[in-house]
Amino acid sequence: MISRLKRSVSVKILFVILVVALLAGGCASADPENTINISGSSSIQPLSEELANAFMEENSEITINVAGGGSSAGIKATRDGTSDIGASSRELESDEREGLTVIPIAIDGITLVVNPESQVDNLTLEQVRLIYSGQITNWSEVGGKDGAINTFTREEGSGTRGAFEDLVMKGAKISSKTGVQNTTGSLRTAVAGDPHAIAYISLGNVNDSIKVLAVDGVMPESETIKNGSYKLTRSFFYLTGEQPRGNARNFIDFVLSPDGQQIVRQNFISISDN
Repeated sequence: MISRLKRSVSVKILFVILVVALLAGGCASADPENTINISGSSSIQPLSEELANAFMEENSEITINVAGGGSSAGIKATRDGTSDIGASSRELESDEREGLTVIPIAIDGITLVVNPESQVDNLTLEQVRLIYSGQITNWSEVGGKDGAINTFTREEGSGTRGAFEDLVMKGAKISSKTGVQNTTGSLRTAVAGDPHAIAYISLGNVNDSIKVLAVDGVMPESETIKNGSYKLTRSFFYLTGEQPRGNARNFIDFVLSPDGQQIVRQNFISISDN
């Protein structure tokens, strides 16, 4: 009787061990040696996802995790080692560059976008500045229908906001009445749902739900960005804490290769075209 009881207990213990082992195996995280973590600019995030998918198709043992959070967050994550690669859609300050390797991967145009119902097709750079500083408040002042202008911007720390402030605002402050959105997608959604809205987003994130404006009579297109006639341009960067190596180096090499830059050309400007 005691022998059968011991065998029964032993079988139960073995069963529990097997279950635990199976659960542990099923919940095991990806091999950190074959995992690349990228975080930062939400403008770069869709491009990073496309590049990551293409790289993983050719390197099935590699897992690439792509997250947003904004350029400043990407810089910080690279510096503290929580991301292998940071993504920034703005130039880094001199103190931010210390200890980081900064690698240009693409060129982008910052586009002014409005609702498709808007009658406005073009704004001057000065008009954009006056709209965002709160000095022009009605669409009728810039050739549109009578109606209050609803401005939208990105949050502090966003690379797109930083570039917009440098290229457009020239020291003027964005009005406190401007609505703040934390992602490029939410800006696009806000404009698509508001006939009186205006926002600025990356050229690569434009879709049919919104209308792109010319600035000083020039539309943001591949040719006008490359020849410099469209003025609202900036570079996209990948960042590493040191000279990239291992899988991070291999991925960045792919991004800079002809195959990687061909993916860039689908929505942005290749650095090899500049």
